[in-house]
Amino acid sequence: MAIRHGGTILADQLKIQGVTRVFSVPGESFLAALDGLYESGIQNVVCRQEGGASMMAEAHGKLTGCPGVAFVTRGPGATNASSGLHVAMQDSTPMVLFVGQIARDHRDREAFQEVDYRQFFGGLVKWVAEIDQTERLPEYISRAFQIAQSGRPGPVVLALPEDMLSAVADVADRPEVQVARGMPSTDDVARVIDMLGQAKRPLVIAGGPGWSAQAAADLERFAGHMELPVAVPFRRQDYLNNDSPNYVGDLGVGMNPALAKRLQAADLLLVIGARVGDILTNGYALLDPADHGKTLIHSHPSPDEPGHVYAPDLALACNSAALVAALADVGPQVGSWADWTAQARAEYEAWQEPKQTPGLVKMEQVVSWLAEHLPQDAILTNGAGNYAAFVHRYHRFRSYKTQVAPTSGSMGYGFPASIAAKLEHPDRTVICFAGDGCFQMTCNEMSTAIQHGAAVIVIVVNNGKYGTIRMHQEKTYPGRVSGTMIANPDFAALARAYGGTGQTVTRTEDFAAAFETAQNDGVLSVIELRLDDEVLSTGMTLSETRALGEQDSK
Repeated sequence: MAIRHGGTILADQLKIQGVTRVFSVPGESFLAALDGLYESGIQNVVCRQEGGASMMAEAHGKLTGCPGVAFVTRGPGATNASSGLHVAMQDSTPMVLFVGQIARDHRDREAFQEVDYRQFFGGLVKWVAEIDQTERLPEYISRAFQIAQSGRPGPVVLALPEDMLSAVADVADRPEVQVARGMPSTDDVARVIDMLGQAKRPLVIAGGPGWSAQAAADLERFAGHMELPVAVPFRRQDYLNNDSPNYVGDLGVGMNPALAKRLQAADLLLVIGARVGDILTNGYALLDPADHGKTLIHSHPSPDEPGHVYAPDLALACNSAALVAALADVGPQVGSWADWTAQARAEYEAWQEPKQTPGLVKMEQVVSWLAEHLPQDAILTNGAGNYAAFVHRYHRFRSYKTQVAPTSGSMGYGFPASIAAKLEHPDRTVICFAGDGCFQMTCNEMSTAIQHGAAVIVIVVNNGKYGTIRMHQEKTYPGRVSGTMIANPDFAALARAYGGTGQTVTRTEDFAAAFETAQNDGVLSVIELRLDDEVLSTGMTLSETRALGEQDSK
């Protein structure tokens, strides 16, 4: 052991936990931590706003399965970062946020930028603590990484008083954490198979944390030899190769109505790793929490989740990858569901047939073209907005961790996430889909992308409005447009101003050439798609939505 200041102790502990990259916005409250990172070999990705930094850290955790790490300063820095923490909590993503804090002897005086982080973050994260003793840094950091990854993963916040961080201590490091994983027993697997064998219309729903490329392959093997239909929750479409005959679609926002009916008609649900919540059940309308009327097998890494809303007939607290591997090894099928599965697959393929939208730029054709021409390992990110529904409906995700999107529905997420994805996988194509409103929430991170060499391709879907909110507005208050129109810059010119490249597409037939140019540029690239004002969603135009609202209001 040797005398080290707190920033060095912290950086050394991060290296032991396997951290290779952190995301930050600097502040004077954690200068010692920046000094500790200086010679650590850990890449410090300097961002332009703390919300972007926390979203990048969350996306890193989502992609790797290891905690994403961010550093922000006290007060406004911490409050800005809360957006990424909310994504991590709802998406079950491991993440650790370090927040600079006022000196310990200034507490409770409403000192400059003082915040009680235990109170502020208490209901937003898995655990929040403030470290008062320099010698306990390894203990707290080790515990933070353990909590962030255990059970249902999620975000953890550690506040670092600046005087504690700059003080010195002679303390031993903690080893890399060993996270406990619940494993399914032989009896558990046998019960699942036995219950499946008694079903006539089973549906597998696979999602949540703790998966891997091997788990996705095991799921395909299990579903294949059992001839089972597999649906996925919102924005978990990369958990099963969408070309698989067993893949039947996603139970997300704007889901296929035929799949919604399949969910209701199923007599058994095998839920592996996913939460059964409002999005999956269309606001609890597809499954009555009081009486869902079917056999429910619910497995989740956390014992707190099965039974949280819907009462299961069999509840398992175990690692999803381990359960899928065990099920895949069972052998031949125990039922006869080929026709049921084939019908569900046919409904998915019919849903993918493009429905024409108005105007010269047709999103359904753009996304369908990408689905045919992108490499199978291309990563697609997005934030929130009706534009994302085109990706959900028409793209095919063919390998694990090629979809990085917030199940929490957070606007502005897609672009920071794409930067994190490109830094982690520089040799892969990374595309961010963003609406004009979504992109402008975090487009300042173009500076981050240029500085750190993240050559992502951003497809900005410009319809001049907050489209999702406008859709709901027209349904509820038809023709009374208030607060949903936005003014936009020239997005292509803005990208060029940051040092990237930019193009504007006003006809569908020009998109392929624009995309090829963007791929060849080797730098941050923006392709702006100018949509017709009538384009509102994959299924309804602006006029149709307004007419529907007028009809309902009579």
